Amino acid sequence: MHIAVLTSAHPRFDIRVFVKECRSLVAAGHRVTLVVADGLGNTSRDGVEVLDVGKATGRAGRMTQSVWRVLRAAFRLDADAYHFHDPELIPVGLLLRLADRMVVYDVHEDVPLQILSKPWIRPWLRKCISRTFEALENFAVARFSAVVAATPTIRDRFLPHNPNTVDVNNFPILEELTPAADWHQKERAVCYIGGITRVRGIMEALGAIDKTDATLLLAGAFNETSLEATAKAAPGWQKTEFAGMLDRQGVASLLGRAKVGLVTLHPIPNYLDALPIKLFEYMAAGIPVIASDFPLWRQIVEDAACGVCVDPMDIEATASAMTTLLSDDERARQMGMSGRRAVEQKYQWANEARKLASLYETLKPGVHA
Repeated sequence: MHIAVLTSAHPRFDIRVFVKECRSLVAAGHRVTLVVADGLGNTSRDGVEVLDVGKATGRAGRMTQSVWRVLRAAFRLDADAYHFHDPELIPVGLLLRLADRMVVYDVHEDVPLQILSKPWIRPWLRKCISRTFEALENFAVARFSAVVAATPTIRDRFLPHNPNTVDVNNFPILEELTPAADWHQKERAVCYIGGITRVRGIMEALGAIDKTDATLLLAGAFNETSLEATAKAAPGWQKTEFAGMLDRQGVASLLGRAKVGLVTLHPIPNYLDALPIKLFEYMAAGIPVIASDFPLWRQIVEDAACGVCVDPMDIEATASAMTTLLSDDERARQMGMSGRRAVEQKYQWANEARKLASLYETLKPGVHA
């Protein structure tokens, strides 16, 4: 089957879109063309053809020009199935369905909940926009051939509207991350890897690390220049090693140095039932985690015996957890190995890849659900 994977917002080699899903579909025997809008030109990698429709300027350009270009490219490809990843491409998906094409919507986030926390939307408008988008999304989902949800919670939201909905969780590729051979060669360091924003807890992390004698290994990109300046002015920055954006090998190397992984996101609606990839990457790398004390996350951490949960807004509690884990190597190592076992048994990408392949086995060319 020829599958056209469509994105107007994600980088071409995005971990979920390209590294995991596109490559897994190729491994399952499909021809895959990835349509992107980044202006970096056409190429191919790992059996995936990458078709670039050009980069638009600003959010408005992405929502209009890029969407139109992706639509044109989709029809020109004349693929057997279309698998799109961005909410702004919902109209593209509906137009493809009107043309009797198979369409799969890959839902990364609960967007109606996400809208309720968007700082650039006026607070009094958020609830109205959220409800309007939810109605549009539910209408569209009922007409798509299938839905791929990034978490079981998102899956359960869409199942009443489309029974052909499956969760394909963003778990780590087991082979990319391995526990350090010698725990005692690790540094007295806590790591955070991922997008760097206020609501993902950067200021609290800096406040906590400042109360310890450890180093914060920080990797990722700041979402605001002003936040980066604020973070660098904080006392905890003096104990921070900032690596910026890292490739997959760089991530593995940094995780190999740290003794603790930090995932203390703020308790906003969209995060409470999320499954952040960094949590499972820390576990795969065999290091204990300090996670936000959300009910779902607490269940995962306690079931795996792989770390501790804290109030993400409580700097003192986070600092205490850091000190406790860094001061007991044997306990930390045992937690890390317990997390690794949980990933091997349950939280690894190979299991999710089989779900994705099985879904496409049910979507046959010429049979448009």
